[in-house]
Amino acid sequence: MNDIALVDAFVPRGCEGKVAPQPAVTVGSGAIWWHVYDAVTTKAGRYVQGGGCATVGVAGLIQSGGFGTFSKGFGLSAAGLLEAEVVLADGSVQIANACSIPELFWALKGGGGGSLGVVTRLTLRTRELPQSFGVAAGTIRARTDGAFRDLIARVIEFYHERLFNPHWGEQIRFVRKNTLDLQMLSQGLDRNQIQMAWKPFLDWVASRAADFIVATPVSLVALPARRFWDAKFWDQIPAKVVVHDDRAHASKGNIFWAGNREEAGQFLHGYRSAWLPASLLEKDRQSALVDALFAASRHWSVDLHFNKGLAGAPPEELAAARETATNPAVLDAFALAIIAANSGPAFPGIAGHEPNVSAARRNAAAVNRAMDELLKVVREPGSYVSESDYFERDWQHSFWGSNYARLAATKKKYDPNGLFCVHHGVGSEEWSADGFTRAART
Repeated sequence: MNDIALVDAFVPRGCEGKVAPQPAVTVGSGAIWWHVYDAVTTKAGRYVQGGGCATVGVAGLIQSGGFGTFSKGFGLSAAGLLEAEVVLADGSVQIANACSIPELFWALKGGGGGSLGVVTRLTLRTRELPQSFGVAAGTIRARTDGAFRDLIARVIEFYHERLFNPHWGEQIRFVRKNTLDLQMLSQGLDRNQIQMAWKPFLDWVASRAADFIVATPVSLVALPARRFWDAKFWDQIPAKVVVHDDRAHASKGNIFWAGNREEAGQFLHGYRSAWLPASLLEKDRQSALVDALFAASRHWSVDLHFNKGLAGAPPEELAAARETATNPAVLDAFALAIIAANSGPAFPGIAGHEPNVSAARRNAAAVNRAMDELLKVVREPGSYVSESDYFERDWQHSFWGSNYARLAATKKKYDPNGLFCVHHGVGSEEWSADGFTRAART
């Protein structure tokens, strides 16, 4: 179930004469994104909108909406779904697309993984590949609290002026120790364009040398887009950017970003996310946003993932995202704020590797305090289902907003007995927490 096949002119089943053929890739649901990018980009010179982390599964990402590094330019991954093969609760194998079972097709595009059926194969549109991808990365530390607030204010203003467009994605982190971590990526810009975009901000930082320490100089790099997921290319780079699976008998294709190693076996203490509306970037709202970010950073670090909000994306990508089941809040959000705490691998019952529960609870409380500060400027926060609080109370509204009622109706139609039950998935309110007992009706 991890096969990958490119198609030059794909037409969904039953759509002949209704939909124009287009380039696509058909993927088994067990595939991970590095393998898909290797086939589509490295080998074929095309682009498919998928996940940013190499080890993310294709089927889960699509069913949850799906964001990747370049979603600001190419939209939701789910919006690129052309057709899905799915096994329903009655055991039948169905082909869902815009012409065949359109309501189920809509629900699969962001309605949450595992709630509606077992997806076995997906076909996704591919696109022309940009000439280049780029990176802007570095670390700046403020000497005082006041200087750090100034730094937050300047980087928010700078983002609104220069980076709030389809070219830029990824993240900026506001760290508790008055530190700003930059890890922004671009598509479609050469090195000169990247340098010109960042010059006003870097000049401003240099002019305030008494207030800031450039802990890691900001590097501005552009590279051929076709090499971005080419393991042979990265193997030539001195810095260990990608890692090969060194386990005995592991497939040579098991490759992942070095940072993904931190995710294996991690013990999450607390995890919260919220979409931030683009209105906060307006001149009369920026000060309130800056105050909230500064206040939140007193309790815990805050990451702004700009590629996980679609405000600033091309109109056609917003229109396509509107036709998915994903929370409509994403359309007006400039970023997804993530505040999370975790530790390295921890396993209950294994001596020397037991999780530190008391520390985890302290950290979780700090995460909640930080998010409380940030939410003071967000009236009706939504949260991304794949990166959210396990204990989210109003999860139906938070994850799917106004789309939940339609999703629940689709769930009733295609899984009337509730065979598929996922924690805080569509329809799970009708079941006990373990998914095995019907909840008492009130």
